[in-house]
Amino acid sequence: MRDAIIIGAGHNGLVCAWYLARAGLKVTLLERRDVVGGAAVTEEFHPGFRNSVAAYTVSLLNPKVIHDMGLARHGLRIVERPLSNFLPLEDGRYLKVGAGRTALEVAKFSQRDAAHLDDYHRQLDDAADLLRELVLQTPPNRIEGGWLAALPELLKAGRLGNRMRKLSLAGQRELLDLFTKSAGDYLDGWFESDPIKAAYGFDSVVGNYASPYTPGSAYVLLHHVFGEVNGKKGAWGHAIGGMGAITQAMAKAVQALGVEIRTDCAVAEVVLHKGRATGVVTGDGERLDAHAVVSNLNPRLLYTRLVDPGALPADFLRRMSAWRCGSGTFRMNLALSELPDFSCLPGKAMAEHHGSGIIIAPSLHYMERAYHDARASGWSQAPIVELLIPSTLDPSLAPAGQHVASLFCQHVAPQLPDGASWDEHREQVADLMIDTVDRYAPNFRRAVLGRQIMSPLDLERTFGLVGGDIFHGALGLDQLFSARPMLGHADYRGPVAGLYTCGAGNHPGGGVTGAPGHNAAREILHNVRQFRSRA
Repeated sequence: MRDAIIIGAGHNGLVCAWYLARAGLKVTLLERRDVVGGAAVTEEFHPGFRNSVAAYTVSLLNPKVIHDMGLARHGLRIVERPLSNFLPLEDGRYLKVGAGRTALEVAKFSQRDAAHLDDYHRQLDDAADLLRELVLQTPPNRIEGGWLAALPELLKAGRLGNRMRKLSLAGQRELLDLFTKSAGDYLDGWFESDPIKAAYGFDSVVGNYASPYTPGSAYVLLHHVFGEVNGKKGAWGHAIGGMGAITQAMAKAVQALGVEIRTDCAVAEVVLHKGRATGVVTGDGERLDAHAVVSNLNPRLLYTRLVDPGALPADFLRRMSAWRCGSGTFRMNLALSELPDFSCLPGKAMAEHHGSGIIIAPSLHYMERAYHDARASGWSQAPIVELLIPSTLDPSLAPAGQHVASLFCQHVAPQLPDGASWDEHREQVADLMIDTVDRYAPNFRRAVLGRQIMSPLDLERTFGLVGGDIFHGALGLDQLFSARPMLGHADYRGPVAGLYTCGAGNHPGGGVTGAPGHNAAREILHNVRQFRSRA
């Protein structure tokens, strides 16, 4: 008899499996695809060219997870970008963002903004430090019952309140702004020049199908800055070998603890007995039993497709069916014959800006128009594109002298209007994305040797990202912390006994963090040990 079956061998499933196995549990991981890793995989997409297919850059992977699992011993190496970001502008100017560089660069556009940078980063870092403390904690949970049942949750809330009180009044005000304001309003309050607001505001629309002036988008900005690379807070980097190097190292770590991994093994149903999850039925009809079933899927997929609806409270099922998904993401991988030659900073020889996150979106208002265009017609004719060229830091990804590029594009509609299918328009929109970069680097289109396209529909079919949602559910105030995925179920447990969730649809949300898997394992261990002792 297995102690736990985990559905989905993405990074959070692997992390959860490792912590359960380390505690002595017998664990089986089931993965629908033929490779572990979920959206964090490296695959060949054009002969001789490999790249991170979906997830594409590293920052949010939790340092405790990296350390506990010994990922470096299992081959993981992460290198920092030479610059954080590069923002080319159509008027021939540009902005570089990076440690020790940003102030001088911003001063080209506004001395006032350059003078405000230290204060801005200090306030943002204080808020990010609070998030770093919270990501590995189970949120206070709203539960039914008397005061005795509620006491542990009250203690959690009290500890959180004490931590909040340690912030200065100014810090508390800033935190309130970051959780409630739009990124546009927040940044407009700090800066006057468009380039720095665009460079920082881009984070607010990454995976977020919204305008940067949508209330709550400031939190999405904050969500993207609480990470670190090799001990440097807020830094971004690349895993040598692509994002699949992370999950392959995790797979080695879990297998070293005896975890069974089955690929090409879809789950068709969660088995219930007397109101409790007791196993699964695979797509091939095989039944596998366990004391606990753990899902790494988007919670909407789990509860609307794999669980008998009669076993779920009506209000829970109604709300889970309405779980907001769809991140407006269009993902591409390109094989390039040469590096892009930017009009504002000419040269095809490798330079520091080629190794950064290259943002094609010159202002917040450009981003706002892109969103409204996508809402009206399915995609923007002037889309937002982030271009990364990981082969500048990892030559193993491409043949000598050639490169691979990741294009992470916003905004496109998760579902096209008038019943149109992404299968009918994916090539057209891919051309548009390439042409958008080509306006800033006129050799870009002719440098493309091959391409892999992932529309929102492709991301859903391939990786189970509903509506292309990279976060397994929008990061809105109604779907965060104690409300993720729902009030009363923030503790990685649903309404069905023995059924747990460990994916990004739980606190702290999306990104390659490993935190939901870490936290879920802690909660599962509390219950499984008790259940085994009674069995």
